[in-house]
Amino acid sequence: MKYTPLGVDGVHLVEMTPFTDERGAFARSFDTAEFEAHGMRSEVAQCNVSWNHRAGTLRGMHLSLPGHPESKFIRCTRGAIVDVAVDVRPDSPTYMQHVQVELTAENRLGLYLPPHLAHGYQTLTDDTEVLYMVSVPYAPGAEVGYRYDDPAFGITWPREIAVVSDKDAAWPAFDADANAERFRAGVPA
Repeated sequence: MKYTPLGVDGVHLVEMTPFTDERGAFARSFDTAEFEAHGMRSEVAQCNVSWNHRAGTLRGMHLSLPGHPESKFIRCTRGAIVDVAVDVRPDSPTYMQHVQVELTAENRLGLYLPPHLAHGYQTLTDDTEVLYMVSVPYAPGAEVGYRYDDPAFGITWPREIAVVSDKDAAWPAFDADANAERFRAGVPA
């Protein structure tokens, strides 16, 4: 597999290396030893799948609270998405920077996110399926979020927003002081 660091500290694009023959192809999609060698968390506590009916569906921007170190490894297994991660870790060298990557069933790319980044994605096609592995089990009360259209993040979504949940539409705007206090109160991993 090929690991490419992106513009936010700890974020990697992961590309499978297929072995092909007359039958088709075979590739490893996840390897704990390789993840660890690249400084990435390799624990997998849950594997989640989301199905999205309409192009333009937006999910995000979610993150786990300090003390609940949820890393994510995301793949689009049907259709296409634009996946976005914003670095809201106050002590990070890439604080308030974001990455935006197109993940599709065809390109088979994976995106690794370290804990405590605000994360979301928008579907580019109807009937899109997204698979993501997380390093710790879901914990009610450990998730927070920010508005997907917050000007502080500078995200340009590629499509008009067609569907967004009431929960995601109601997240507050980013507040740097409140965010910093969250990180002071916990111990980010």
